[in-house]
Amino acid sequence: MKRRIFYLLILLLTLGCANNVSTKWDFKSFYKPAENPVLKADSTFTFIDPIKKESVKWQKADVFNPAAIVRNNKVYLLYRSEDNSAAILGGRTSRIGLATSEDGLHFTKYPTPVLYPDSSKFMQYDYPGGCEDPRIVQMEDSLYVLAYTSWNYKIARLSIAVSRDLIHWEKKGPAFAKANDGKFLDIWSKSGSIITKKVGDRMVAAKINGRYGMYWGENFVNLALSDNLTDWYPTLNENGELKALISPRKNKFDSSLTECGPPSIITDEGIVLFYNGKNSEGEDSEIKIPKGTYSVGKVVFDINNPERVISRSDTCLLKPTLPHEVSGQYKAGTTFSEGLVYFHEKWFLYYGTADSFVGVAISK
Repeated sequence: MKRRIFYLLILLLTLGCANNVSTKWDFKSFYKPAENPVLKADSTFTFIDPIKKESVKWQKADVFNPAAIVRNNKVYLLYRSEDNSAAILGGRTSRIGLATSEDGLHFTKYPTPVLYPDSSKFMQYDYPGGCEDPRIVQMEDSLYVLAYTSWNYKIARLSIAVSRDLIHWEKKGPAFAKANDGKFLDIWSKSGSIITKKVGDRMVAAKINGRYGMYWGENFVNLALSDNLTDWYPTLNENGELKALISPRKNKFDSSLTECGPPSIITDEGIVLFYNGKNSEGEDSEIKIPKGTYSVGKVVFDINNPERVISRSDTCLLKPTLPHEVSGQYKAGTTFSEGLVYFHEKWFLYYGTADSFVGVAISK
C-alpha cells in the first residue's frame, strides 16, 4: 500500500512538472478576454506640438500597435497614436503614448505623448509622418531600449531610443546609420524584434555569441547584430545583400509578407519569434482566411545559430475574429502583434486591431 502511494506521488509530481513546463512556454492557447479592446482613441487628450507650436489632439484618430513591458508590477504599453482622422492611412502624424495597468486589462493613459517628432536633428527622419510601431526591451541595468519606425512620408527607417523611466526618451537615430558605410541608412526598414531572455518576470536583452541580436523586416525577416543595442549591422548573403531568413509562402497566412512582432525570446525550443503575416490578395493567398488579413505566426530559430530556422507554423496562432478587428482604417482585418509580457504567471500578447484599437490575448 505504501509503495502504491509512493508511486502515485511520483506520478503526480511528474505530471505537475510537465504541466508547468507546457504552461510556461505554451503559446498555443491564446484567448481574447472580454475587456477587448483595451485601448481606444480619445480626442480629449491634447499637447503643444513642438514643431507647429500649437495644441494638437494627438490621439483623436486611432491608437494601435503597442510595445509592452513590465515595471514595478505593472504593465506599461507604449502605443502608436494618430492625430488627424480626416487623413487617409499613412498620411497622418503618429506619436507614441504611454499607458499603465495593474491587471494588464484596464489601462490609465499618460496625458501627453512620450516620443514624437520634434525640432532635433532627427526631425529629417520622423516628420511629418511621426514615430510609429514600437517594440521595447530592457537591459540588465533596467535601461529601456525602444526600436520604432521613423516616418517622413518618404522612407520608413528603423530607429532607436533609450529611457530610464519610460517617459523621457533620448533618440539615437536610425539603427543602420553606421552599418556598411551607410549602405542601409536610406533603405525601407521596420519592425525590430530584439532577442531577449526571461530573468524572473523581466524580459532582458540577451547576448548570443557575445553580441545582441535583432530580427527585423517587413517583407522578409533579416537578423542584425549589435554591441550596444544602438548601432546595428544586418547580416548579408554571399552577394553582399540583406539575407532573408524567412519569406512569404504561397497559399499560407503569410503569403504576402512576414513582419517581425514582439521582441523574440530564448526558450528551451530555441529563439521564439512571433511575426505578423499578411495574406495575399491574389491567387496565391490562403483560402481559409480573408485576403489581405494580418494574423500572427511563430518561427523558432537555433540558439547556436540565430540565422537557422528550426520550425515555423503552417497556420496562424492568432487572427481577426472580433468586430473591431475587422473594421477601422484597415478593414481587411488585423491582429498585429508587437508587445509580449509575462505577467501574473501568464503571457499577455498585445496587438493592434485594424490600425484603430489595441487588443490583448492571454495564454495561461
